[in-house]
Amino acid sequence: MSALSITRKTCPLDYFLSCLNGPIKVRLDSDSRKSIQQSHKIFLELLNNGEKIYGVTTGFGDLSSISIDDNDQKKLQLNLLRSHATGVGKAFDSGVTRTIMLLKLLNWSKGVSGVRTKLVQLLKELLNHDILPVIPRQGSVGASGDLAPLAHMALPLIGEGLVNFQERIMPAMLAMKEVGLEPVILEPKEGLSLINGTQVSTAIAIKACLEAENILKVADLSGAISVEASLSSRSVFRAEIHRLKDHPGQRIVASNIWNLLDKSEIVLSHKNCDRMQDPYSFRCIPHVHGISRENYKCVKKIVENEANSVSDNPLIMPNGKIMNSGHFHAESIAQAMDNLAIAIAEIGSIAERRIHYFMKGIGDSVPPFIASNPGLESGFMTAHVTAASLVSENKVLTHPASVDSISTSGGQEDFVSMAPWAGRKCLRVIDNVRNILSIELLASTTINELFHSPLKMANAFLPVFKLMKKHVHYSKTDRPLHSDIKVINDLIKSKQILKCVKNYDID
Repeated sequence: MSALSITRKTCPLDYFLSCLNGPIKVRLDSDSRKSIQQSHKIFLELLNNGEKIYGVTTGFGDLSSISIDDNDQKKLQLNLLRSHATGVGKAFDSGVTRTIMLLKLLNWSKGVSGVRTKLVQLLKELLNHDILPVIPRQGSVGASGDLAPLAHMALPLIGEGLVNFQERIMPAMLAMKEVGLEPVILEPKEGLSLINGTQVSTAIAIKACLEAENILKVADLSGAISVEASLSSRSVFRAEIHRLKDHPGQRIVASNIWNLLDKSEIVLSHKNCDRMQDPYSFRCIPHVHGISRENYKCVKKIVENEANSVSDNPLIMPNGKIMNSGHFHAESIAQAMDNLAIAIAEIGSIAERRIHYFMKGIGDSVPPFIASNPGLESGFMTAHVTAASLVSENKVLTHPASVDSISTSGGQEDFVSMAPWAGRKCLRVIDNVRNILSIELLASTTINELFHSPLKMANAFLPVFKLMKKHVHYSKTDRPLHSDIKVINDLIKSKQILKCVKNYDID
């Protein structure tokens, strides 16, 4: 079980990886604790002095013109959580849920939220015991915070709602009793601070970024093996060619492909062939993969910035003032996720074209559809159809969510980001591309094993092929390919394939 410290320091995206992988233990450092306590002290002073505070002495959204009696301020916060827990659809997975909870703790640690340490401590203990709120994934427009899903996250703190504990879905109170935790009675502003924020949008984006990084690295490897299997030219990846284009990502990918193909007997076997140029899907791998990498770097920075930002409202400033803004608006995440979806979809699209190239056969070396007995056998014909269908899905999924808006809250929240949907569909694009790359890897390694033997593949590919042969039966006859595709997908997702090429630069 990983241990994480909640501090006021900037957290890189890798900080959240342990949340996605399994249970964690978190601790709050003394500086963060002091900041939270000081913020709460300032808030109480402002409240006791009769300061008008949005969502504390007033209603919410379009009801903010209505004053709230002092005796109803606690009930206001309770009503807020209950009324906003309106999410629908399948619940978020455990990794995203942990990340949402951790992001909320990090937000509070900045010391501008005005909440009690007791509330912070209880959320921390739920996370430490891996008591995870059941959070429906649909219902947020990513504007005035991820209101609906964060309300579901918050319900267990008041002893309500459902949680996932020890692989069981149960009432929150039951799980809390098992570990000796008691719910809290919300104080003024605490319900509002729980549901105001971009933590859901950002948690989805963090998962998308970490999975996209893996996809980008595997794509270079998969593309390089296809270059070898297709008998395409290695020379187009020479460094002196790509120095003429001032795109760092392109240069990195070209270098990766060049290095990965080193000492390939298959590549050397057609060194003097009369083919002038290869299709774009092979010789333009650096141009396509490269710009996807550069877009990913921009997205990663945006997501890291948001993860380390305050997205609360109103803000209890250290100088004793209450400030209002729109920090809970997730437009930055929405645009970032739309851009990432496009970048990763292009990785899948160009890979599908390489698979399509194999279907036509390669000279006298590889028969059509990678079938040993074409006609009697169909080989990879429908595996390619599957890849094509996934590419088509991605064309719809990459329509940007961030250009859409719909007015909510009686017109008070009149321009929304749609960040959660942008992130969720980006994850679907990533899943689709992982499957496309799995099909490409299965096709290209099948070609090398069955049709280019006894020529030796590049040294970099040997450990990859050794790993795959433990799980994939390379047969010259037709067989169901779905289980092979799934197992390669799992090897990609678990990063086992990348670990095989650790001695090669595929940064």
